[in-house]
Amino acid sequence: MSIAEAPGTLEAASAALAGASCWVLSDGKAGDEAQCLGVAERLGLTASLHRVAPRPPFVWLMPWGGIDPREGPSRPGSPIAPPFPDLVIASGRRTASYLRAVKTASDGRSFTVFLKDPRCGAGTADFLWVPEHDRLRGANVLTTLTSPHRFSPGRLAGARAAAPYGLDRLAAPRVALIIGGNSAHYSFTPEAIADLSAKISALATTGAGLMATASRRTPAPLAAAIRATVEASGGFYWDGSGENPYPAMLALADYLVVTADSVNMVGEAAATGRPVLLYTPPGGSAKITQFLAGLATAGVTTPFTGALAGRTYTPIDSTPDIAIELARRYTAHRARLARAGE
Repeated sequence: MSIAEAPGTLEAASAALAGASCWVLSDGKAGDEAQCLGVAERLGLTASLHRVAPRPPFVWLMPWGGIDPREGPSRPGSPIAPPFPDLVIASGRRTASYLRAVKTASDGRSFTVFLKDPRCGAGTADFLWVPEHDRLRGANVLTTLTSPHRFSPGRLAGARAAAPYGLDRLAAPRVALIIGGNSAHYSFTPEAIADLSAKISALATTGAGLMATASRRTPAPLAAAIRATVEASGGFYWDGSGENPYPAMLALADYLVVTADSVNMVGEAAATGRPVLLYTPPGGSAKITQFLAGLATAGVTTPFTGALAGRTYTPIDSTPDIAIELARRYTAHRARLARAGE
């Protein structure tokens, strides 16, 4: 079967992969795992999570070198021990070497997928997805503006109905505050912390229903200031205990205030179709600037000034596009295997 004849809708893609076995290969980063699981879930697959943990000096040579021999397919407890799956979805620099090892050990039968740029070329996998702001291109590479994620329309609808912590009872308009923190490219300086805190305090005076979540990277003074403001206004601040309300916040928000340090967070907010008020701390990179410019051009983001602004738009969700293209190429791969076995 040619790629042109393969599934062209998400429903057809899911049907084409029905019954396929799937691994998600990870080096333990939650963001990478979420992207891989998001694609698998859109295809209706139940993925088995396999985490690699290479030791020095092998990890120093990744993604270009081989795997840690201790984790070879024939070793006890190996994360890539057979039986090999029909499909492997990987992300994270360290997993690239293991993905190639699975391809070899399975005699080419396992279809391999890598999400994001592996930094070692398009030959790393049968199919690769990279964000548009990365440079990697090739015949087996798909690019999209936003990243894959787990927040399908169905999951958002379920989270909206569940409404944990009584989030649906907050005053309208409801505003989700999705706060990141220091990263390789952004720094929440004392001045930025004071500025963002003041803007959120101004927002609280409008009577909007605030619901906030911070990340592990959020500086403690910023988290404390936001919590005090949100709780004083009668809003909800998640302290990390109990059920994670993040999906419900996305689903129930009329507006979202998001910090620009996380491409994933901004992309997930864009999948709601609700205005995204973007706060950009000091720093940045050419790639992230390009990504944010694309969302601004699409009418998704508006700078956060402390007031509500922006408009609704058609949700931007690249996950179905990635899943469909994966299924198209997987179907062609299976057809080639079938012809080789004739």
